[in-house]
Amino acid sequence: MEHKKTFFSTAMETRHGTVYVEGPVHPEQLARYAFHDELVSFRIAAQQQQALIKIASLEEGRIIIVRNEELIVGYVTYLYPDPLERWAEDKIDNMIELGAIEVIPAYRSTGVGKKLLEISFADDAMEDYLVITTEYYWHWDLKGTGLNVWEYRKMMERMMSSVGFEPFTTDDPEITSHPANCLMGRVGKRVDAETMERFDRLRFKRRFI
Repeated sequence: MEHKKTFFSTAMETRHGTVYVEGPVHPEQLARYAFHDELVSFRIAAQQQQALIKIASLEEGRIIIVRNEELIVGYVTYLYPDPLERWAEDKIDNMIELGAIEVIPAYRSTGVGKKLLEISFADDAMEDYLVITTEYYWHWDLKGTGLNVWEYRKMMERMMSSVGFEPFTTDDPEITSHPANCLMGRVGKRVDAETMERFDRLRFKRRFI
């Protein structure tokens, strides 16, 4: 399928001044901006910036950022599922994954996380996609937020549901390894029944053996 992308940008006032939430950004833009050294949930900041540049270079890849002037303080990524995960075993052209969402501690509870999602789905082209996300408690900043796993999951579900994500059941071992883990998905308005049937087969592999 053709992966159409329309750039959106909005200014937001926070307690740290004006930030811009925008994207999908080009790899050249990501290389030009500084990357905050507290964006370390997945790997050290410099390596994560390079990973985002690679994602932005992919045909289906989308990166939405929060920046204060030239400094990136948050982001969200969208791309095809990791080839090593079950979600990639059937290459569904119009199924992409929200792979990571991260905001530095100082900008949490300012609304920028929710705004990242709003800008992500401001593009009508996203109605062509089934967007999934896998939430694992070991990626959550429980120490930094002071929340327990259930409070954090509730917070994530509330934020994701603001743009139409809903929980989906699955027999995936990584998801079922802890009751706080979950699979969520957002079904675009133009996603057809065949896509959902193929997704069901990925969700419940034991059922189709």
